[in-house]
Amino acid sequence: MQLSRGIEYFIAGFSLITQKGLKRFVFIPLTINVLLFGASLFFLYDWLTQGFDYLNGLLPEWLSWLEWLMWPIAILVILFSYSMIFTVITNFIAAPFNGLLSEKVELHLTNQKINDDKLFDIVKDVPRMLGREWTKLCYYLPRALGFFILLWVLPIVGQILWVMFTCWMYSVQYNDYPFDNHKIHFKRMKDDLKSKQGLSYGFGFAVFVLTSIPFVNLIVMPVAVCGATKLWVENYRQQYRH
Repeated sequence: MQLSRGIEYFIAGFSLITQKGLKRFVFIPLTINVLLFGASLFFLYDWLTQGFDYLNGLLPEWLSWLEWLMWPIAILVILFSYSMIFTVITNFIAAPFNGLLSEKVELHLTNQKINDDKLFDIVKDVPRMLGREWTKLCYYLPRALGFFILLWVLPIVGQILWVMFTCWMYSVQYNDYPFDNHKIHFKRMKDDLKSKQGLSYGFGFAVFVLTSIPFVNLIVMPVAVCGATKLWVENYRQQYRH
């Protein structure tokens, strides 16, 4: 039940990004996502092409058929790892805008402000938001390395563990914005997400699936921020109200 509810919260983000008063706050993170994804995908394809050309030059002619095997493997690696790594990097850059979007979505849903709308207050919060992204990055990288190794050394089990870890990290990444807007400690946020694991993994799984679909993944970031904020409002906000 919680798993399906988590998926529903992500889907709700699609309707939220079209709401009057929210669309302008969606534009900047969406633009950042499109530009960075397009540029990184271009350079990644160019790098893979050059790498395969180099390897083909080293292989004898009778092994040239290996190129047809290497491309599917490369694509699988990209699907399993690149999307998550790219998301972490992109969200680091877009963090202040994602935090602002989450704040406006919460205002839209509750009709209650979190912070003042003064430019100085927004700018003042930027270092804290970037510091929070750094905390998430430090949490992610060593675990990603461990699960990535298991991905290759444990057939089937390794792939399942990698997908579960990726779903968890997507949930952490996007649910953290509304938590951080209320200045709730990162560890406390993780504990809260773990207390409703079905909800967290359901939400993360929905993000994982759509992030793996070319072009659709370009709008995932603002949709996920909106969906995660709705999830926060309906499941966690009440316990932090004073």
